[in-house]
Amino acid sequence: MLQPYVVQPGDTLLRIARSFQINPESLLSANPRLSAGERLIPGLVLAVPAHAAVTYRVCDGDSLLQIADLFTLSTHDLIAANSHVDLTKLQPGQLLVIPASGSGRIVDGRAEYGARELQSDVASLLRTYPFLQSKSIGKSVMDKPIVALRIGDGPAKVHVNAGMHANEWITTPLLMTFAEDIAQAAATEGRICGVDIRQLLREVTIWLVPLVNPDGAELVQEGAGKNHPFYNELMDWNNGSPRFTKWKANIRGVDLNDQFPAFWEAEAERRDAAGPGPRDYPGPSPLSEPEAQALADFTKEEQFDLVAALHSQGQEIYWNYRGYEPPDAELIAGKLGKASGYKPVKLSGSDAGYKDWFIQDFRKPGFTVEVGYGVNPLPVASFRELYDEVKPLLIAVLEAARPDVL
Repeated sequence: MLQPYVVQPGDTLLRIARSFQINPESLLSANPRLSAGERLIPGLVLAVPAHAAVTYRVCDGDSLLQIADLFTLSTHDLIAANSHVDLTKLQPGQLLVIPASGSGRIVDGRAEYGARELQSDVASLLRTYPFLQSKSIGKSVMDKPIVALRIGDGPAKVHVNAGMHANEWITTPLLMTFAEDIAQAAATEGRICGVDIRQLLREVTIWLVPLVNPDGAELVQEGAGKNHPFYNELMDWNNGSPRFTKWKANIRGVDLNDQFPAFWEAEAERRDAAGPGPRDYPGPSPLSEPEAQALADFTKEEQFDLVAALHSQGQEIYWNYRGYEPPDAELIAGKLGKASGYKPVKLSGSDAGYKDWFIQDFRKPGFTVEVGYGVNPLPVASFRELYDEVKPLLIAVLEAARPDVL
């Protein structure tokens, strides 16, 4: 049995499958004229296999929590299954999708993940774990907030960012999944990789910026329609192709990890990019892009003791920069490598990255972690395996920042 679903702006096959808690292959089978990775047009009516969910008609006096309890679901699962509905304004007679089973989690990395999912999940995490804090550290070119999430209140400060390169957006749900795990462990006196998380958070404060490049992530995941404010420029910079899966830059065609004032001129000369494009253009000047400027300002404001930037792919850890790194940087990189199976690499011939600038200006440990192995964007199907690599590595990052270690 099938039920109709009207495609909403930003929808993808994977997002719809995630919302209805169904296998994406079954969604494709029910819609044979579609193909995996195809850009969906808003207003298109899809057939969704109905066996995976039931429909509930809202009654007078119903609340979101009451409906979730009625079907033994979390409110997060109910919200995810009805992403096209404003559940803060339930109306009698309104039809809701009730998924057959929930993920049991707030963060769900089984589909594309961008600014919309991030903002929803941060709000849910804050409601569930009131000891968390969040703030916007700036705005993207297209005015999307760049969100930071704080966990813990220890004297040592650690920063981890992700999603700086558009087609490496999978690092965003990986970092958010870690945030949820840390919060849950703190709330329940739990351990992760054998580490007492409550005690760790008494010693370390974590500031996460899960999505540095929200405009670019949206472009890679959803493409650019003719109503996109940068449509003509993007098509020109992308050699006329409507496919943006290889796009690394921000929406103005600037590579954000070539934007920082650490021998920027040398990197610009090495890249020798003619102008904006999918990758490798360092911009007209250091910190010309609001996303890079926001991250630099945030770093100066917080004065972190250790930073790590999640990228993909290669299963490598870069730990040095032109001899400015502190003496213990290589030792810490070895610990991160042991925890994850990744290879610590002493890198040369690369400048203007975030960790380069941090090491140069602060003379503290900074790391670039290349998550996974393959071709960007890494497949969503590999999410669980990637997280199995990232989780112990990030725990090792936090452990390395403890006051008795640094």
